[in-house]
Amino acid sequence: MNCYEIYFSPTGGTQKVAHILAKGMGTKFTEIDMIKYPDKLQQLKLTEEDLCLIAVPSFGGRVPSAAAEGLKKAKGCGAKAVLAAVYGNRAIDDTLAELQDILEEAGFTCIAGIEAVAEHSLMRQFGAGRPDGADERELTDFAAKIKAGMEGNGTGNKLKLPGNRPYRVYNGVPLKPEAKGKCVACGLCAKECPAGAIPGGHPRSTDREKCISCMHCVRVCPRQARSCSRLLGFMAGQKLKKHCAGRKENRLYL
Repeated sequence: MNCYEIYFSPTGGTQKVAHILAKGMGTKFTEIDMIKYPDKLQQLKLTEEDLCLIAVPSFGGRVPSAAAEGLKKAKGCGAKAVLAAVYGNRAIDDTLAELQDILEEAGFTCIAGIEAVAEHSLMRQFGAGRPDGADERELTDFAAKIKAGMEGNGTGNKLKLPGNRPYRVYNGVPLKPEAKGKCVACGLCAKECPAGAIPGGHPRSTDREKCISCMHCVRVCPRQARSCSRLLGFMAGQKLKKHCAGRKENRLYL
């Protein structure tokens, strides 16, 4: 059995969750970063014996469009899939349901689902510091339960995950990162933009129609030259404050 840890993690939170879960399974996983290596997933030769841990963030209660497009190109060939939807302390809404539909259509057998909290990628005051120590212990326990279920061959029932069909409508947010004076046009942001929203020949610009506000360009910029409007960020934070208050919990679905 080959095991793969597959994640789409623009700002690192989803990657942290995936790492904790993979470690908790007590098995060696081959890591696949869908942003840095967008073609690697579709090149895999999977079988029914293989296990894929697939983690994505929740953007407006949906699977990010760039992640969805990449996952649809995969060939599951019956490989078992553990799904993780990571959210910034608001809600996952239809993310797990959509992820399950995408993966089953691609030929995966979904055996478990997890919703986990990580620091919000846009308003970092929400879910700040998460996943923390308590999250790590809980997610490690989730992983142990999934492994035990696999060793016991599970129940054989179809996995039921939360979410609605049709999925909620998400049209993105107006927060689009732009390059400031520190930019030296190194092109790293353009190279790694999962939506292709930053032209390689003009990395100081952003195609606002293509941008999915994932904030990956902000994270990888070596000069910290990319940022969003502080005013719009403050207004969005005030709007989300009520919905992101308190400590939201991680959940496991088997």
